[in-house]
Amino acid sequence: MRGDQHTKPALVELAGVTKVYGTGGAATHALRGIDLRIEEGDFVAVMGASGSGKSTCLNILGCLDTPTSGSYLFRGVEVGRLTRNQRALLRRHYFGFVFQGYNLLSRTSALENVELPLVYRGIPAMERRRLARRALAAVGLEQHEKHSPAELSGGEQQRVAIARALVTEPQVLLADEPTGNLDTARSVEIMELITSFNRDRGITVVMVTHETEMAAYADWVASFVDGRVESIARHDEVA
Repeated sequence: MRGDQHTKPALVELAGVTKVYGTGGAATHALRGIDLRIEEGDFVAVMGASGSGKSTCLNILGCLDTPTSGSYLFRGVEVGRLTRNQRALLRRHYFGFVFQGYNLLSRTSALENVELPLVYRGIPAMERRRLARRALAAVGLEQHEKHSPAELSGGEQQRVAIARALVTEPQVLLADEPTGNLDTARSVEIMELITSFNRDRGITVVMVTHETEMAAYADWVASFVDGRVESIARHDEVA
């Protein structure tokens, strides 16, 4: 991720990135000059207290938000120079998202939830169904494709969300507190699943978490304090 010798190409580079919400006396400085370099295949945990800027950083990485100032390069391309439609295409084709609240459509089946990103891509129905079934099988839920979210446990719902994030075979998985609503056993299952996709498929993972136990699965830990990156270290070097 970072060091004197870069052995892998930079996938993501943030330089001097700031984010300010509001103006004048009501302005909130969510990010205060972030520098961050993420290499292909990295697994990075972003840690920090509530309000430290970690989720804002994740949203900028995933093109869900834009910096107030500074530079964001994705594979050497300046994201800030892209149009809104180009950023949407970048988000759609390169990123997968997993959220703490699952964000599943309540009145549709697990299979239909996983198909959704493929609908946006205009993939034909039969091919969508095939790819969605393969993604569900990859997270161990091939027997639950007809179940609605209400018929699934929290851990199973998060597995569906991970299948949905991975069905498009993204280069980057962005996970915001993916175990925040789960008990310890289910959290371990989800983290082992995410780790396996990073290890076996080479998917770069950036995960926001406040739990040291979950951050231990990552290769690197970036610690945020008051909108700044306080430190970046290998997880086994974090005190």
